[in-house]
Amino acid sequence: MLVKTYGSAVYGVNALTITIEVNISAGTKYYMVGLPDNAVKESLQRVASAITVSGFRMPKQKIVVNLAPADIKKEGSSYDLPIAIGILAASGQIPCEELEKYFIMGELSLDGSIQPIKGALPIAIQAQQDGFEGFILPKQNVREAAIVDGLRAYGVENLAQVAAFFNQHENLEQVKVDTKAEFLKNINSYEHDFADVKGQENIKRALEIAAAGGHNVILIGPPGAGKTMLAKRLPTILPPLNLSEALETTKIHSVAGKLSAADSLMNSRPYRSPHHTISDVALVGGGINPQPGEISLAHNGVLFLDELPEFKRTVLEVMRQPLEDRKVAIARARFSVEYPASFMLVASMNPCPCGFYNHPEKDCVCAPGVVQKYLSKISGPLLDRIDLHVEVTPVNFTSLASSVDAEKSDTIRSRVIKAREIQDKRFADKPKLHYNAQMSTKMVRKVCEISEDGIMLLKTAMERLGLSARAYDRILKVARTIADLAGSENVELEHLAESINYRSLDRDGWAG
Repeated sequence: MLVKTYGSAVYGVNALTITIEVNISAGTKYYMVGLPDNAVKESLQRVASAITVSGFRMPKQKIVVNLAPADIKKEGSSYDLPIAIGILAASGQIPCEELEKYFIMGELSLDGSIQPIKGALPIAIQAQQDGFEGFILPKQNVREAAIVDGLRAYGVENLAQVAAFFNQHENLEQVKVDTKAEFLKNINSYEHDFADVKGQENIKRALEIAAAGGHNVILIGPPGAGKTMLAKRLPTILPPLNLSEALETTKIHSVAGKLSAADSLMNSRPYRSPHHTISDVALVGGGINPQPGEISLAHNGVLFLDELPEFKRTVLEVMRQPLEDRKVAIARARFSVEYPASFMLVASMNPCPCGFYNHPEKDCVCAPGVVQKYLSKISGPLLDRIDLHVEVTPVNFTSLASSVDAEKSDTIRSRVIKAREIQDKRFADKPKLHYNAQMSTKMVRKVCEISEDGIMLLKTAMERLGLSARAYDRILKVARTIADLAGSENVELEHLAESINYRSLDRDGWAG
C-alpha cells in the first residue's frame, strides 16, 4: 500500500516541502531513496525500535521510502517521525485519510520519544503557504511554529501520541501564541544599561552616533578601559525590532537551533561575541551541512569582535563582502544557499601588544615599529568599512566614585529613534536603503552637501592630519548622522568637526 506524508527541508533560512512516500509490498528488504544523507539512512533502526516499543508492528515486508523531490539532498534526523507514520499508515495500523492535511517532523529515540528539530519556524511558514491545516512537531519546538497565523501547531512527546491522534483515540492540544503580545513582551527589557557606565561620556556619544546611523565602530584603548562593557550596552540604544525584523531574526536562530523551548519570537536585537579563535566557516556560515555563521546570527543586531588583531587574517577578510552586501552567499558544488547578514560591527583592540601605547599614565614597553606592525594585522579594506575610530581612555577615580547617575539607555535610545525616523523619510523611495551608513558614494554627494567653509575645513583637516582618501566619504556620512541627531537639515561646521575626530587610525603618525 502506498501512503504519503509531508515534511520539509531547510535551505538557507527558507524551507521546501518534501513528500515522504512509503510503499509496502511483498518482499523483505528496506529501501531509502531520494538523495538521503547518512542521518536519514540510519532512520530505519530508530523507526523500527520506536514502532515496536510504542506497541505497534514493524512490517516484515519490502518497504520503499522515497523522499521527493528526489534530486534535492535530504539531511538530518527530522524525517524519522513522518517515515514512521507513513509505515504505520501503509501497513494499515493507522488510517491515512487525514495525513495530507498535516506537516509532520521530528527525530525519534529508540523508545519512541520525539527529540527537537531545527528550523521549525521556516518549516511552519512553508506549511502555511502550501495550505496545510496543521503542523505536528516536537513539543520543544511548538512555540516557534505557533506564531504562524493560519496554521494549527501541535506539540507531541512520543510516537504513540501521534498514532493515537490519527486513530482518533486522543486529541492533540493546539498551542496558540499571541504574536503581537509575544513581540511586545520585554521588547524594552535589557540586562545591561548605559547608566552602569561611569564617565566615558565621549565614548557614549560615539556609540550613540554609531547606533543612529548604523555605522561600524572600532574602540581602541588599554586593558580595563571599558571597551567590552560599552559594546555590550550598544543593543540597548538601538531602535526596537519591528515585527518583520523579529520574524527574520527568529528564522535564522531557528535554523541554527539556538531557540529554547520557551522562545517563540525574538523581540530584542541579537548580540554576538565570538572568540578570536573562531574559524572562517563558523563566522560566515557554511560547512558540510550548511548552517548560519555568527555574522548571520547577528543579523539586525550587533557583532562584537574583541581584540580584533588577534583574529586570524583569513577570518577577518571573509567579512569584507558581507559588510558591503549585507548577506552571505555560500556556494558549493552541490548546493548554494544565502543567509542575511545585516549587522553592526563593533570591534575593540589594544593600541599595541602591551596595551599602553598613548596611555596617559603608563609607558608603552613595545619596541620601535611594533605598534605599526600590530595595527597592520587589520587590512586597509576592512578598516575602510569601519566609519568611527574611537580612542577609549581609562576612567579616573573621581568619575568611578561619583554618585551622579549617568544617562540611561532609554534616554539615549529616544534620540537614536528620532534620528532614524529622519533617515526613514530621507530614504523612503529606496527600499534597500535604511540608514546613513548604507549610502553609496553618489548618494553621499547628494545628501551630505556642505558649505564652502565646510569644504575648506575638510580640506585642511585632511592635509594637516594626513587623513587618507578613504576617510572622506566616512567623515561625510558620520557628519550627516550627527546632523540628524541634532535635528539639523544641513551638515554644519560643528558636525564636520566632530566627525573628523572619529578617524584616529587614518592619521599619519598615529602609530608612531
